[in-house]
Amino acid sequence: MTSNASSVEVCFSPRLFKYIRTKGECIVVVTDVLRASTSICSALHHGARQIRPVGTLQEALILKEKGLLVAAERNGLKVDFADFGNSPFDFAVKKVKGQTIVYTTTNGTRAIELARERGTVAIGAFINLQVLSKWITRQGKPVVILCAGWKNQFNLEDALFCGALTESLLHPGNFSMECDSAEAALDLWSVAKKDILHYIDKASHRKRLKQLNADDVLDYAFTLNLTSVVPVLSGEHIRDVSRII
Repeated sequence: MTSNASSVEVCFSPRLFKYIRTKGECIVVVTDVLRASTSICSALHHGARQIRPVGTLQEALILKEKGLLVAAERNGLKVDFADFGNSPFDFAVKKVKGQTIVYTTTNGTRAIELARERGTVAIGAFINLQVLSKWITRQGKPVVILCAGWKNQFNLEDALFCGALTESLLHPGNFSMECDSAEAALDLWSVAKKDILHYIDKASHRKRLKQLNADDVLDYAFTLNLTSVVPVLSGEHIRDVSRII
């Protein structure tokens, strides 16, 4: 570990975010593996110009009436007026190329709104793990990994991503860790990474998606490093900053 190492902290629920130990401006990595953060990465990977996260369905509907494409989900289901749902596969179409997509979800976009109060907001998923880790390291700032969770509750899939990203950040020695949540996430990841799809079978949201016939995203969502996009919030929009690095 270097003497000037930045800190890495994990927050398992948006409800706990106001209690984080990291002081001052930091990078907040929001993760919602099943499915918002994976879907944001997918949309940018397939050519979307930018994503505009909004907190409410009313905001999304107003922007749709102004001619923007909308992705909207509540409780795992696509909202009636939306152009897209919340599956990463919804964005693997030519329709997204060059477009601004308004995006609102049950958990992920609310976590993004919360995180923006503390500094730079990046979006993390297993599919962009490596490139995101490298980008964070270059910034030289403390990092907090915020789980979107499920309605403010802890969930396994986001915690596993926290462990994977923490491991990646700690390995070169550029980051330090004094956080029990990060330790716990690392321990979970050390067990799960041997067979992540088998491990995640016990997750409540995996079961919820199965009941909705929406669990076809599992292989994709838990495959590491499928894309080189680094989604970062700037103003009202999330853009891929890997293009300007």
